[in-house]
Amino acid sequence: MTAALYALRSGKSVLLLESDNIGGQIAFSPRVENFPSIKQISGSELADNLMEQITALGAQIELERVQSVQKTDNGFEVVTDFGAHTGGAVIIAAGVKHKHIGIEGELDLVGKGVSYCAVCDGAFYAGEEVALVGDGNTALQYSILLSNYCKKVYVCTWFDKFFGDYALVKCLRERPNVEVIPNVCLKEFVTDGAGDLKGLKFVGRETGEPLNLDVKAVFIAIGQVPDNKAFANLAKLDKDGYIIAGEDCRTDTPGVFAAGDCRTKKIRQLTTACADGATAAIAACQYLDSLCCQ
Repeated sequence: MTAALYALRSGKSVLLLESDNIGGQIAFSPRVENFPSIKQISGSELADNLMEQITALGAQIELERVQSVQKTDNGFEVVTDFGAHTGGAVIIAAGVKHKHIGIEGELDLVGKGVSYCAVCDGAFYAGEEVALVGDGNTALQYSILLSNYCKKVYVCTWFDKFFGDYALVKCLRERPNVEVIPNVCLKEFVTDGAGDLKGLKFVGRETGEPLNLDVKAVFIAIGQVPDNKAFANLAKLDKDGYIIAGEDCRTDTPGVFAAGDCRTKKIRQLTTACADGATAAIAACQYLDSLCCQ
């Protein structure tokens, strides 16, 4: 939507195609407190405000899933599950999806104790006991962050070792309020009468013994999944499926730009996504203007 905002303010017509929900992942966050100039706002309200802003400027928004994009003599044709659209330039801002544990009630508890972003939601549980599931660099970074203000952090791993940087592992193990619980599998979320998380049920992978944790929050950090297959013919993907594009958001195909979490980058946050949207839109407008001068 930030890309749409900047393109509209440059005098271009914009069609925004959204496959699931307006605003993407941030719309599911109950509280956003790391967006500059706004002390606190819900993710859904932030998304709604931005949607109102771009529709007032003339953005056309359609809830359609993109199936493929083809280069044509006059630009690009975008085929969706409802039809086809044409445009002079394409900005891909498909984001990523967090990998889910895949057990009953997980998605219903998002914002009620289940989180996929400690940076976004960790501070809400200051002074509480929390759990984290994961064993890679993101899990390590989240655990260290949580240990700064949570009473205790249970780090629950599938294997008996971490798959991250040595420095992070060393730092984590030195934290007095962190307890690592290896070789366990999360089987069940326990909720209270209000439907909020109040505990977790694990099973030892090798022993089969049950393990129960009384926690109000669990942070799941088992990876992210980009969904860029529909664009593989237009832009090169790295081995993990992210679109290869630098800080200028340009892909290897003229007229195609990638913004936000779907592209190769180190920091994936709300503010960096907005920055990418502005960068990609300005680059796309410059590309279109250059065609008019030929």
